[in-house]
Amino acid sequence: MNKRFDTKRVALCGLLLSMMLVLGWVEHMIPLNASIPGIKLGLSNGVLIFAVYMLDIPTSFVLMALKVVLSCAFLGNPASMMIYGFAGGILSLTGMVLLSRVKGMHPVTVSMVGGALHNVGQVAAAMVMLNTANLMYYMAILMLVGIACGLLTGVCANLVMKHLRHMKF
Repeated sequence: MNKRFDTKRVALCGLLLSMMLVLGWVEHMIPLNASIPGIKLGLSNGVLIFAVYMLDIPTSFVLMALKVVLSCAFLGNPASMMIYGFAGGILSLTGMVLLSRVKGMHPVTVSMVGGALHNVGQVAAAMVMLNTANLMYYMAILMLVGIACGLLTGVCANLVMKHLRHMKF
């Protein structure tokens, strides 16, 4: 790999990470969780879908990890947020990576599954941390919201990728 390609790739990753952080901050400012705790739009998931399809798997995982760590540092309680962020992020991204490799699987579907899996990971982490299975009832609501938000971010990511497919990343 030549030096110029490495520099472009690092710059692109920096841009994608900053986009994810800004979208996470914007999302943090929207008071959706006032009625149902834990509800978020998952706007930065659109950037991660882009990374899964347009970059490579290790880069996607590094971007997700950096987003979780930096978001926790900037937005609040780093310890508990990081546990929930990694639980949801790793499960979601793993599912999206696996599904994205299935021939004919549409990016919007991949994003919807990613949204649902993110919520599964976070609820599972909460059940372990709180030592209770009572949160299982909450899973149905979060699954529906995750799928709906995954649809939104998947459509946006797919539109962006359509216009950028000709570029070499």
